[in-house]
Amino acid sequence: MAYTTLIQVPELQSLMQSGAPFMVFDCTFDLANSSSGESQYLDLHIPGAVFADLDRDLSAKHGVRGADGTILFASDADQPASGGRHPLPNRERLATWLSEIGFSNDMQAVVYDRNGANYCGRLWWMLKWAGHDAVAVLDGGLQAWQAAGNAVESGEANHHFQSNFELNPPLVRLVDADDVLQNIGNPEQTVIDARAAARYRGEVEPLDPVAGHIPGALNRPFTSNIGTDGKFKPAAQLREEFDALLKGRDGAGVVHQCGSGVSALPNLIAMEIAGLGRTALYAGSWSDWCSNPNRPVERN
Repeated sequence: MAYTTLIQVPELQSLMQSGAPFMVFDCTFDLANSSSGESQYLDLHIPGAVFADLDRDLSAKHGVRGADGTILFASDADQPASGGRHPLPNRERLATWLSEIGFSNDMQAVVYDRNGANYCGRLWWMLKWAGHDAVAVLDGGLQAWQAAGNAVESGEANHHFQSNFELNPPLVRLVDADDVLQNIGNPEQTVIDARAAARYRGEVEPLDPVAGHIPGALNRPFTSNIGTDGKFKPAAQLREEFDALLKGRDGAGVVHQCGSGVSALPNLIAMEIAGLGRTALYAGSWSDWCSNPNRPVERN
């Protein structure tokens, strides 16, 4: 059985005992202290888990601006697939990393963090983008694993032999700023902004040079998807909340964004849990959008 959205702690325990090929990824991160995630991982993690660093492994390197204003990269292999503060690495770069750590196409992937699924959703989406559907978020993260009395370990994970991960057609939809801009005002597109309400309204902006939001975007902070138990809310509750937000708009036209394309993903996953389908991601998000002064900005 392949897990494609969420996996519960008892299901992960069964998977570990089944003999089926799998890999667990710890995606813990802290925007305020980029080295903290790996430190927490080294301190303790689910046995056998591989660390996936948001900056190093799940984002592309930033280019250098040339004299003519063009962004230059060391090689074509470094060309990102999106803009923004956490640009997506291209699919080929992703496949190379997966091969280096020993992840193969026949494996079930399980991703988790200590951050309310804020960061592990990035790898969940990237694997779908690579054409790999057998990836699931551990519901409740490391906290749920420990609360069930399961063992943890410290230090680096054991070495995994090189594999040859092969890309398949993407299973998710990636859009860019031009796609979003061309469809502003189109009732078939609904942008959902996952940032905190004050940032969405443009009252504060601690990370990007411009405050505000994409015109017409709706606001649903990513933390809205997690219940008091640290797990995703029940599907029926999520469906009710998204229906209230969308007010009759077609869920198929939803595009998710946040500040840099990472915390948008709990909303995207929640819509899938709610039975509303697999929606699109604007990975560059607000940090990419506001980098061009010609793009419209709304504040309210």
